[in-house]
Amino acid sequence: MKVGIDIGGSHIAIGIIGANGKILEKVEKRLTSVERQDIKRSIEEYIIEQISQFKQKYEIKEIGIGMPGWDENGIIRYSGNLGVKNYNIVEALSCLELPIKIRNDAKCAGLAEQAYGCLKGYDRSVFLTLGTGIGGATFFRQQLLTAGNRPGFEFGHIVIEKDGIPCQCGRKGCFERYASMKVFKNNLRRALHVNETTRGEELLERLRRNSPENEDYALLENVVSNYIDYLSIGIQNLIEIFEPEVIGIGGSFVYFEDVLLERLKIALQKINQKDEQRSNIKIVTAVLGNDAGIIGAVC
Repeated sequence: MKVGIDIGGSHIAIGIIGANGKILEKVEKRLTSVERQDIKRSIEEYIIEQISQFKQKYEIKEIGIGMPGWDENGIIRYSGNLGVKNYNIVEALSCLELPIKIRNDAKCAGLAEQAYGCLKGYDRSVFLTLGTGIGGATFFRQQLLTAGNRPGFEFGHIVIEKDGIPCQCGRKGCFERYASMKVFKNNLRRALHVNETTRGEELLERLRRNSPENEDYALLENVVSNYIDYLSIGIQNLIEIFEPEVIGIGGSFVYFEDVLLERLKIALQKINQKDEQRSNIKIVTAVLGNDAGIIGAVC
């Protein structure tokens, strides 16, 4: 058996992976604002506790970790979403006495979807993870494109707004500062005058019930419309560069599929109305959902 771990800016998910990418057992934890203040300790304690328990039930051969940011030789060189630099997570988890490999979380999710999910069988594809930030993976001739030992393919940091909102990367106007699901949910919370404890499920239900008769209709409609505008601009840039056959979208976007996906498709069709091939490009959501990062960590 292998253990796949998906570390996000606000959550940790750990799964036992069997044959054909099947998750046999999974645990996950949402990191509170207090836990994020000492995020290394929070990550390490949770992983060590959970895997120690798994080792009593399963014969584990390897651990794979997906995390937001740039890794090199088992060290997370930089992760803006985690707020860490030169973090030797492999050494920190050495007490588990298991081989550990790490890879960017979006690349992990893309590999899982390419092997088992929505990108399977396509030669040219792009995968986006929309969550705390925006990550991505690109496949050409069914092979993951990489930049060697450099980060590369950091779609979340394409600049889409000149002199825009400052980003953790140090630049302004990055794609993920306008089109991540974290930004979308926070904008919904502000429009509804609710705090961060209001979960995504509650926000989704408000969107599903939204209609012109509702007092908050115009406010919510404005949030959704602006979000789709920015998301479609970023995705169109990727279409222009990579000419994919299909674009897959994962992360927490999948939970909002019924209120966002069709509007995204319409926006992209409008942008590409003079190009029939591009206007009909396939936009699909992750088959593996938020489990893609766990599965792909051991691909």
